[in-house]
Amino acid sequence: MLRAENLMVNYGKSRVITGVSFEIGTQSGLAILGRNGVGKTTLLKSLIGILRLESGLIEFDGVNISRMPSFQRSRAGLGYVPQGREILSNLTVRENLEMGMLGHKGLSYTKQLDTVLGYFPSLRVHLERKGGVLSGGLQQQLAIARCLMAAPKVMLLDEPTEGIQPNIVGEIAEILLTISREMHISTVIVEQNLKFAKKLADHFIMIQKGQVVCAGAMPELTEELAKQYLAV
Repeated sequence: MLRAENLMVNYGKSRVITGVSFEIGTQSGLAILGRNGVGKTTLLKSLIGILRLESGLIEFDGVNISRMPSFQRSRAGLGYVPQGREILSNLTVRENLEMGMLGHKGLSYTKQLDTVLGYFPSLRVHLERKGGVLSGGLQQQLAIARCLMAAPKVMLLDEPTEGIQPNIVGEIAEILLTISREMHISTVIVEQNLKFAKKLADHFIMIQKGQVVCAGAMPELTEELAKQYLAV
């Protein structure tokens, strides 16, 4: 489904990602873990095409998308939920959702809206409210819902629990699990909340100084490894 091989990514003249490789299959979950500043967000931005690869291969559904612009990656089926949500605060919830499928021909807006709001019923009563007045939890739900409007095959989620109350974190986890199961969507999650990551992902890679220092099935992530590489 999604394969990354020996990715190299720079910020200016500084190398941030050095030789990262991983693979994720259909309806799977991969957690990208590590302390702040190790390159996790940079890695996601390179996957969606916001940051250019210096070298390496990104393959999606058997197609080399390494040099493909972001909008084409989105049309191919890669969805992105950025850190900090980045909803359009002056637009209504409905307008934010419409923006999510802009440029995606062949999708029915009515059908997508009904499907997505079925997973996020709390948004339905706020459709005509400005996105900026919503609570943090509802804004995060809106960011995920906006991504789903484009009918992605893989969702890239950057710190989806950041700034969210614990009870809402649990609710979002259950929604994402249901979406993955029912819509057959794979997820790649950058996350600091280890409990949340373990619930959603079946595999992990641990990043340190832009490199993968360990990887495996989620049950292999021991307390010792977590203490060594994470702030836990």
